[in-house]
Order: sequence, then C-alpha cells, then structure tokens
Amino acid sequence: MRLARLGVALAAIVPAAVLAAAVGSTPAPLAPEHIGIEKLPKRSPHWAYLLDVSWSNYIDERVYVYDGDAGRLLGMMDLGYYGNFAESPDGKTSALAATYWSRGGHGTRTEVVEWYDNQTLKPRGELILPAKRAQVGAITPFNLAYSADGRFLYSTNLTPASSVSIIDVPKNTVTAEVDTDGCVQAIPSAPHRFTAICENGRLLTVAIDESGHEASRAVSDKFFDVDKDPVFLQSVPTPAGVTFISFLGDVHAVDLTGDKPRFDPLWSVVSKTERGHWRPGGQQMLAYNVPLNRYFVVMHQGGEGSHKESGSEIWVFDGASHQRVARWPMNVAKHGGAIALLATRDDKPLLYVATDKSALQVLDARSGRVLHTEPKLGQSLWYMQNP
Repeated sequence: MRLARLGVALAAIVPAAVLAAAVGSTPAPLAPEHIGIEKLPKRSPHWAYLLDVSWSNYIDERVYVYDGDAGRLLGMMDLGYYGNFAESPDGKTSALAATYWSRGGHGTRTEVVEWYDNQTLKPRGELILPAKRAQVGAITPFNLAYSADGRFLYSTNLTPASSVSIIDVPKNTVTAEVDTDGCVQAIPSAPHRFTAICENGRLLTVAIDESGHEASRAVSDKFFDVDKDPVFLQSVPTPAGVTFISFLGDVHAVDLTGDKPRFDPLWSVVSKTERGHWRPGGQQMLAYNVPLNRYFVVMHQGGEGSHKESGSEIWVFDGASHQRVARWPMNVAKHGGAIALLATRDDKPLLYVATDKSALQVLDARSGRVLHTEPKLGQSLWYMQNP
C-alpha cells in the first residue's frame, strides 16, 4: 500500500517538474509579420506575360509575370472571366479587360477595364464598360489593344454584332462605339487607326479622330477564301503590320503602314507533299522575332478540323527566303504537345513554349536548346506576350 502511494506521488511530481522546465525554456514570442507590396526588379527583354485561362474555373483567370532567364515566377494579376490583356506602349501600365459576376459564376454582369501598375502589379484604377465586351476563346494581342501613342485603348465587342469601344486613356472614358460590320479585332496602326478582319476575307480599316470618334473607313481587297482555307485569328505583329497563317499553312503578311492594307506575296510553311498532312494548330501557333527575321510555327500531323490540336514539332522559317531552317520535336509523352509560342523581341531571343499538359519550356530561339522547364504552371497557358 505504501509503495502504491509512493508511485502515485512520483507520477504527479515528475510531470510537474517537466512542465516547470519547459515553461522556463519557452522562447520569446515571434515578431509579428507585416505584409507589404514589393516592386518588381528592372525588367528584362526575356520576361513574359503568361495568360492562364484556368480551364477548370473560368471565372478566375490569371496573368503571370515570368522571368525566362531565371526560370522564376515574379508575380500575378487577376483577369476575371474571359479576360483580355494589353500593355501600354511606355510599359508602365497593363490594361486588363474582364467580366465579373456578382455571385461568382452568376448574378449581375460587370464589364471593366482595370489599370495595373507594372512595377507593383497592383490595380490603380478602373473603367466600367458596356456589357458587350467580346468573350472569345481565340486570344490575340488585338482583342484589346492600345493605339501606337497610348492615347486610346481599343476594346472589342461581340453581342454577336461586332464593334469596337474607343477608350480615351488619359480621361478614363469611352468616347465612342464603332460598328465594324461583322469584322472583329482591332489591329492598331499609326497613329490612331485600327484594322479588323472580316468573315468575307477582307480587312476593314478605321481611322479615329482626336476626339476619339470614327473619321473614315476603308475595306481592302479579298486576301483569303474562308471556305477553301481560312486564316487563324491568332496573328503576330510585325514592324510593317501583321502576319496571318492559314489552316493549311499559307502565310499572309500584311502591310498596314498606308491608308489601305497591302498584301505581300503568299508563301507556305509546307511543301506540296506535306500540304494537308502537316498543319499549324493550337491556341497561339505563330511567333515572330524581328532581329532574326524568324517565324516559329506549331505543327502537327492531322486532317481537316484539327486546327486546335497541339503540335508535336516546332518549325522555324527564315522570313526573307521563306525556307525552313529547323524542325524541333516536342517531348509529347513527357511534357505534352506545344499549344502556344512566344518569341522575345531581342537579338538573343528566347522562345517560350506552353503545352497542353500545362508545362512551360523556355528555349534558346536560335538553337532550340531547352534552357528551363516548368513541369506544371497554372492550368491552361493559351496566350503569352512579351513586355
């Protein structure tokens, strides 16, 4: 009995001693954390904006800022539902046009352009738009685009009637809505003019006056047959204008320096034996670098109707001779097929390649050597843009 009582007493004393020792060694409380906003470092020509359409949750799209040299994610901006993106000519501001619903995926619809500071990636203002903004899966630089001098922002609409809202950026107001008569996009050219592509194979060019209203318009000659070989909307800007590529691989370079578009001689990325078997495809299937004068094309083997298929290869073409200079195979089994391309603008460019498995690869655009791979970045990188 005495031994039992002694055991109980010791059992009570030992935990108390341990507790006293623990209390005596308790470290000082941690200092409270303070959340702040860091500024981005000096930008590099090898940075890129990566638009993630968030296929599994469309109401929460994102724009990532990525450093291709460091292989590092630098920041992120919200893009809402079916958003469009444009950077100001001076590089200080990003305009993000998006749809928001008051109850997440339903409720009252609000269309808005949000102005983001490119040093902090913090919104600094907004402009409410008419509820008719184009919500399209074909993401291009021309769904939302600045005028060459940054004075106006062109926001495309589709209800399904097509039009372009003209936004006076300094005044933060919509000055006019221009009916584009079934033509879509707003490809800017000097200094207050934009061009839209039409379903009949022509281009509509609209000049804007200093007050932000339509001054004149002109329609081009027909440059493609939509029934025989339509072009992709996902064109690329060039120093003289823009370049389109067709479903079968024909290249249409357009000069927009004059009052009316001028069309360069047609050339093709496929030979006669390859035509109809090898095709461009994906979401952003064409990229261009000015200093090298090189085109990069996502290519796949497929038939009619396969124009959204990802690519098993990237083909590289000299812009002067129109000759293919390289074929770079994708490791489809490991990383997926190529679905979007971006060539940076400098003379030692990188080539960003996004895949249908949400991988991102950064290549040396001169050799095709893989410099960095992100096995998984976001959900659906369908569009990329160079600052």
